[in-house]
Amino acid sequence: MVDAIEITTKNKVHILEKLLGHISKKGYGLVYTQFRVESENTAFLYVELENVVDIDCLISELRGFSGVMEVVKFFPTDEIWGKRIIIIGTGIQVSQVVLGAITEADRHNIRGERISVDTLPLAGEKKLTEAVRAVGCLPRVGCLVLAGSLMGGSIVDAIDEIKNKYGVKVISLNMVGSVRDHADLVVTDPVQAGVMAVMSIAKTAKFDIDRVDEVL
Repeated sequence: MVDAIEITTKNKVHILEKLLGHISKKGYGLVYTQFRVESENTAFLYVELENVVDIDCLISELRGFSGVMEVVKFFPTDEIWGKRIIIIGTGIQVSQVVLGAITEADRHNIRGERISVDTLPLAGEKKLTEAVRAVGCLPRVGCLVLAGSLMGGSIVDAIDEIKNKYGVKVISLNMVGSVRDHADLVVTDPVQAGVMAVMSIAKTAKFDIDRVDEVL
């Protein structure tokens, strides 16, 4: 079971180290954390933990730290935003992939899934390479869809990296370039690519992307 809390603190030196250090000493597993500075005086620390014996006790202890203004219990992001699909590429192709992905995600989310869709219209080999590689830094990503008319070069190295290191499935549109040879699945129709992306990560779908070895 995963518990989530958000801590509002004063923006002080070493406050992050002290709070996470206390959590670590209690033997709780740190699943995910995010720290953001709201202003010169206020910062927020969101933490997801596992193996917590008494979350209310932990919240009470953290409230006692100097600089802590409030600690509240949250639902884990996996329960709210769920698994993520990232769609990167040129605007018109991205919009069509999104159409398929959102339509299919809605069908599965009604049945209890939580699947969210993120997009980034982008062009240029360097920018695309950076964006694809950064997908590995994002939490809960299950599938990346590359939607464009021409992709290759250093982008394929980034694709191989997120596939091998982070286990992200990659779907490519049937475009010019070497990206097709490194994707897990190549789909000609962009709307269908969005549908396939959702089906590849949905528990309520009977679809295995690793068993498909042809261009659809």
